[in-house]
Amino acid sequence: MDIERERGITIKAQTVRLNYKAKDGKDYVLNLIDTPGHVDFAYEVSRSLSACEGSLLVVDASQGVEAQTLANVYQAIDNDHEIVTVLNKIDLPAAEPERIKAQVEEVIGLDASNAVEISAKTGQGVEEVLEAIVNDLPPPSHGDGDAPLKALLVDSWYDTYLGVIVLVRIIDGVLKKGQAIRMMGTDAKYLVDRVGVITPKLETVNGLGPGEIGFITASIKEVADTRVGDTITEDKRETESALAGFKPAQPVVFCGLFPVDAADFEDLRSAMGKLRLNDASFSFEMESSAALGFGFRCGFLGLLHLEIIQERLEREFNLDLIATAPSVVYQMTMNDGSDMVLHNPADMPDVMKIAEIREPWITATILTPDEFLGGILKLCQDRRGVQKELTYVGKRAMLTYDLPLNEVVFDFYDRLKSISKGYASFDYQLSDYRVGDLVKMSILVNSEPVDALSMMVYRGAAEKRGREMCEKLKDLIPRHLFKIPVQAAIGGNVIARETISAMRKDVTAKCYGGDASRKRKLLDKQKAGKKKMRQFGKVDIPQEAFIAALKMSD
Repeated sequence: MDIERERGITIKAQTVRLNYKAKDGKDYVLNLIDTPGHVDFAYEVSRSLSACEGSLLVVDASQGVEAQTLANVYQAIDNDHEIVTVLNKIDLPAAEPERIKAQVEEVIGLDASNAVEISAKTGQGVEEVLEAIVNDLPPPSHGDGDAPLKALLVDSWYDTYLGVIVLVRIIDGVLKKGQAIRMMGTDAKYLVDRVGVITPKLETVNGLGPGEIGFITASIKEVADTRVGDTITEDKRETESALAGFKPAQPVVFCGLFPVDAADFEDLRSAMGKLRLNDASFSFEMESSAALGFGFRCGFLGLLHLEIIQERLEREFNLDLIATAPSVVYQMTMNDGSDMVLHNPADMPDVMKIAEIREPWITATILTPDEFLGGILKLCQDRRGVQKELTYVGKRAMLTYDLPLNEVVFDFYDRLKSISKGYASFDYQLSDYRVGDLVKMSILVNSEPVDALSMMVYRGAAEKRGREMCEKLKDLIPRHLFKIPVQAAIGGNVIARETISAMRKDVTAKCYGGDASRKRKLLDKQKAGKKKMRQFGKVDIPQEAFIAALKMSD
């Protein structure tokens, strides 16, 4: 994908099977998976790790260990992986291999004295990596080829001609063409059309045995039917127990996506349907807004996932979109004892009926050079963070904070990067839901609530957030022929207000000389007209105003 190249990140895991003749003269078959590293895709990473016996820990020889590297290396250790440390980009002038080796030993606790030094750009040291895989990583533990089929569903993607292609790791048994299989998580049954391996082109084979990784197709229509982490078994001869760790993808961040031009609504619907064919973790349902018209309420795994989906819709399908303020999932307990889940602040029930609101909290790990520590501590403090740990590794500080996810989804990451000049790295995991003093803040334009701008905020920060929003909208909404009040309100209480003054028309210009009462009469007539206009007049809020207000709302 273009986005992957531009940002230098992996969005979709890639798999390849290589035949390698080692220096000892033996032929080996290597199955390699390159997974995304970002926390939004942590579940997919955990499934890929459980399909493998060892990992390559690739560290940038100029940048050093980053926060997300830590999260993933601990997951690999939990899966009992053998780990080979690889230092990449040693051809750069800024590379400091010895310092980075010491850092890996200090931060992670792995012996980095035998770390392989490579440059993926020039090809230097790549053969040593392949030798290290053969010599240091264990081969797959051989399962029972005569046992009932037990296979882990590692990944899946959509192909226009073949339907869904499913990547599997065989634990026990054999998988062949024509076999009737069943997904144990979804209880769906299919007949296998073809079995093959990725070399990196798709190559069909007769069958896959224990320890092998390959793909199958079975006329499956949607990626949503093949859930990552599911166990595949034979329909007639089932395995006794499913593999542990399977869980359906849960959206964490929600936002509304609306077309700038209402005529593009059907195009947006079909574009989202096509994207969902390839990304089962992305969910959407239709919603309408008085200000923005028809659109969709979408669920994402995190902020990066949201950005990627929005960017792909705009680039690949040539759409202009408006995204409403991202919100998280809140849990509510009502006075009658019932529980409710809230995705959209506009749907919040009457406050008098709510006993308590719980918001999601995360445990964040931040790695930063020493000189930026003060600014980052203040940022976390301002966002209601609770410090858990602060440790030093050489000249770098490692911070662990508990933070409300609501405070992170706006622009926490951007602020962190600007404070640290891009040197701080940030990683987080959802920890739990905690009771919070949260309120719904509505924005009223000419006394009419604008549902696309309503948001859940912490009561202590509501006034500041409301004032900023009103000031921003005052500059963004064009002047009309009548005065427009812009207000931020919590329930019936207005907490901030700005007034957009009316455009003036000089009605007395035609009066020259004569009695003053003539001018007065014209001015009174104008005043009455403006009052009527303010009652019935419609305020046009340009689409750019929504985008700018939501971007700058923090």
